[in-house]
Amino acid sequence: MLQSALLNVMVKAARRAGRSLNRDLGEIENLQVSLKGPANFVSLADKRAEEMLYTDLSKARPGYGFIGEEGGQREGADKTHTWIVDPLDGTTNFLHGIPQFAISIALQREGTVIAGVIYNPANDELYTAERGKGAFLNDQRLRVAGRRKLNECVVACGLPHIGRGDHEQSRQELTEIQNRVAGLRRFGAASLDMAFVAAGRLDGYWERNLQPWDMAAGQIMVREAGGVVSGIAGNDDALITRNVICGNEFVHGELVKILKPLGT
Repeated sequence: MLQSALLNVMVKAARRAGRSLNRDLGEIENLQVSLKGPANFVSLADKRAEEMLYTDLSKARPGYGFIGEEGGQREGADKTHTWIVDPLDGTTNFLHGIPQFAISIALQREGTVIAGVIYNPANDELYTAERGKGAFLNDQRLRVAGRRKLNECVVACGLPHIGRGDHEQSRQELTEIQNRVAGLRRFGAASLDMAFVAAGRLDGYWERNLQPWDMAAGQIMVREAGGVVSGIAGNDDALITRNVICGNEFVHGELVKILKPLGT
């Protein structure tokens, strides 16, 4: 697959940071048994990956703004373009040596995401999308699943953990969805959940209380694979509301019907 110059820049940056994360993942098993524990190490791995991404992306596209999970917002001379980056989505998975994590890079132009890359270095799966040009897993064109019966669908979600999120609301949502679908999954990395929807591995996905860098690349991935992405209300912008529902048109609509009454 021939990639544009823009995607080449994003892929090259993701792969370089991915090599760093893979090396760090190899140290996790040893750190699990240490007295200090791996948390501080993972924080350093996260920050190191973000600085690598910032360096590579800034060198290739000088002046673009940059929003990263670790470093916050960095203004650029070019006010029309902004990188939205999560250097390590799925930190808890990474912390435990679970190979379900990703680097997520999106480019926003005048408020619209025009390109995205999601890369899991643990299994070398590279998802790419560019506005109007489709979504791909490595060299394979992606298309959302076509199921139109919710009781045949496998749907992923997020689950709030200690000190975060509305646990009671989450339990209500799970009760409502569990009675209607073939299976529920909780993988722990929002960007990969959305990439799995784009690839047809999952039929749908929802989660509340995300950050833009969790889902900016996933948003364009799903849309370029023929899917629908919104907030819980169904017609709102997930990057603004920070809640997301995605799937094919049917699954998205059904999830909105179920979840919207429980709060947007």
